[in-house]
Amino acid sequence: MKYILVTGGVISGLGKGIIASSIGAILKSRGIRVTCIKIDPYLNIDAGTFSPCEHGEVFVLDDGGEVDLDLGNYERFMDVTLTRNNNITSGKINELVKTKERRGDYLGTTVQTIPDAIDVIRGWVEKVANTPTEGSEKADVCIIELGGTIGDIENTSFAEALKDLQWDNKRNMCHVHVTPIIAEFGNEQKTKPAQGSCRKVMELGLPPKVLILRTIEPLCESARKKMLRYCRVNPQQVYNVPNVRLIYQVPLLMQSQGIDEFLIKRLNLETVDVTAHHPMAMWKELVDRHDRPLNEVRIVLVGKYTEMLDAYLSVIKALQYASLAINRRLNLKCINASDLEPATLKEDQERYHTAWKEVTESSGMIVPGGFGDRGTEGKILACKWARTNNLPFLGVCLGLQCAVIEFARNVLNWQGANSTEFDAATKHPVVIEMPEHNQGQMGGTMRLGKRKTKFTTETSILRRLYNKQEFVEERHRHRYEVNPDMVSAFEKKGMKFTGRSEDGERMEIMELEGHQYYVAVQFHPEFTSRPTKPSPPFLGLLLAASNMMRPYLDGDFQPTPLMPPSEEAPKNGPVNGTEDHPLMPPSEEAPKNGPVNGTEDHMKDSTPEQSVKSD
Repeated sequence: MKYILVTGGVISGLGKGIIASSIGAILKSRGIRVTCIKIDPYLNIDAGTFSPCEHGEVFVLDDGGEVDLDLGNYERFMDVTLTRNNNITSGKINELVKTKERRGDYLGTTVQTIPDAIDVIRGWVEKVANTPTEGSEKADVCIIELGGTIGDIENTSFAEALKDLQWDNKRNMCHVHVTPIIAEFGNEQKTKPAQGSCRKVMELGLPPKVLILRTIEPLCESARKKMLRYCRVNPQQVYNVPNVRLIYQVPLLMQSQGIDEFLIKRLNLETVDVTAHHPMAMWKELVDRHDRPLNEVRIVLVGKYTEMLDAYLSVIKALQYASLAINRRLNLKCINASDLEPATLKEDQERYHTAWKEVTESSGMIVPGGFGDRGTEGKILACKWARTNNLPFLGVCLGLQCAVIEFARNVLNWQGANSTEFDAATKHPVVIEMPEHNQGQMGGTMRLGKRKTKFTTETSILRRLYNKQEFVEERHRHRYEVNPDMVSAFEKKGMKFTGRSEDGERMEIMELEGHQYYVAVQFHPEFTSRPTKPSPPFLGLLLAASNMMRPYLDGDFQPTPLMPPSEEAPKNGPVNGTEDHPLMPPSEEAPKNGPVNGTEDHMKDSTPEQSVKSD
C-alpha cells in the first residue's frame, strides 16, 4: 500500500480537504485506484451532533456514518463511496482503547498513549487502506488528511502514529504539507510562518516531501527560493495554489505544475496510457462550462442556517451540477426562513420585505432539511407561495414535512396541523416521530444511510428523471416522518406519495398533481450528487425553472456542445479557493406583489393557469 499524508500548518481553513481531494482526482485520472482517510482530532465520536452553524453540514455516507463535510469533497472529487471507518476521531480511538481494556486485551498492563493508542490508530489506518472502495479490488494509494493544524496538542498522538507508519513505509509514503505564505503591507510575501510550520513537522519526525504553498496571488520567485532553501526540497517538490474562482480549478492547477508525475515517480505507481486524451479532461470541461456565458436560472434557498453556507454545501453543489448539466448559470439566493414570518415585521420590516422580494422574483425554490422549530413557519409560508403560484419547488427532508403541513392547513383545512416535533399536542399530527428513534440519546439514533425507495406509479415525474427505475437508493437522515394514517386524505386532494419504503409504511417521495414541479423527498439526494452525474430531483428543479422539462423528458433536449478544452492553467481570481459567493447584496425595494403591512393577500390560492409565469 502507498500512502500520501496531507497536513496543514500555521492556520486552519487552508483547504487541506480540497488539496487532498484534488490529489486523489489527479491520480485517479491516471488510472490509479485511490481511497482516503480523514483524521479529526476532536473527542466527538462522529459529526452527528455538530451544529451546522459552527461546523458546516453533517455529511452522511451509505452506511449511515455521520462525518465531516471533507468526506463529501472526497466522494465528489474522486467519485468513490466511503464508509464511517474512513473517518477517524479521537473519540473513536479512545472508545476502542477503552473497550479493549475492559475486555482484558492488555492483560493487566498499564494502558498508555504510546504504544497502545498509537497501535490502535495505525491498525485502523492500515485496515481501512486495504479495504476495497470500488468493486473487489483494493486501492493503490491511500490519502490521509490529518485535521487541525500541525503542532496542535490534539493531533500529537496521530502524528506519532503516522511517524510510526512512515518508519515502516519509507519508500511507500509521501508527506504533503500545506502552509500559507502571508502577504503583508505592499503585498510582500512573508515566509517566516511557513518556515515555522515546516520546522514543526520536521521536529515531529515527518519531514515533508512536497510543499504546497497557499497564497492570495501567485507565488513570487523570492519566496519560492526561500522555501526551497529552508526546507531542503527540490524545485519540483514545491507547488503553488493561489486563490481561484472555482474549486474545480485546483486539480487542473496542481496537475499543470506536474504534481502527478512527481507522486507517480516517488511512490513507483503504475499508470494507464493517457496519450489518447488529456487526463484531466472532465475537470477542464467543468471549468469551461462554468465560464461560458450562459442563460441564468434564479433559485431561492429557504433555510435555517444561512449564516454559514457550508451548512448547505452538498445542496449548493447539487444545484451547481444540475445547472451545468443543462447549460444554465446558477444564480442562488439564500434567505433565512425566519425572515419570511410576519411576526418579524415589527422587528425588522426591511429584512422581511427583502426576503419576500427574493422569493417572488425567483424561478424556482428549494427548502432543505433542518432540525428544531425555528424558522419552520417561514418555510411553511414559502411552500404555500410555491404551491399557489406554480413555482417549481423541491423540498428535502424537513422541506417535505413543511410542504405536508402547509397542504394540511390550507387545502385539507386542518387548523393547527403540525409536526409533533414542533407541537406535541397538535390535533392533526401529520408528521410524527419514528417509532425506532431513541429520544434519550442524540448521536446516531436517526434513520441513517442508504435506503431503498420504491416507486408506486409509472407516471411519477421523479421516476422518469431517475430513468424509469422501479426503485432508487438514496441516503437518509431524519427522526420524523409523514403520518401514514393520514396519507389517504392527502392523496384524495392531489398530494400523491409516489415513492415509499420497501414495506410501504414510510412516505419517501411526494408529488403534487396539477403543478409543473412540486416535488419533495424525505431522503437527501444531494449526498450522492457528482459533478458529472447530477441528482435527478435537483436536475428536475433546474429543468422546470428553466422551462425545459418537457423537451428533456421527451428526449428532445441536447446540451450545447462544449468548446475544446483550453490547455492553459486556470486564471486566478479573488475568492478564497471557493466558488463565487451565491449571496448578492439585498435590494432596498419592497417585494412585488409581496406581503404589505403584515397582510398575506399575496398568499391567496390561485389556479396554476393564473399564476404560471410567461416565457
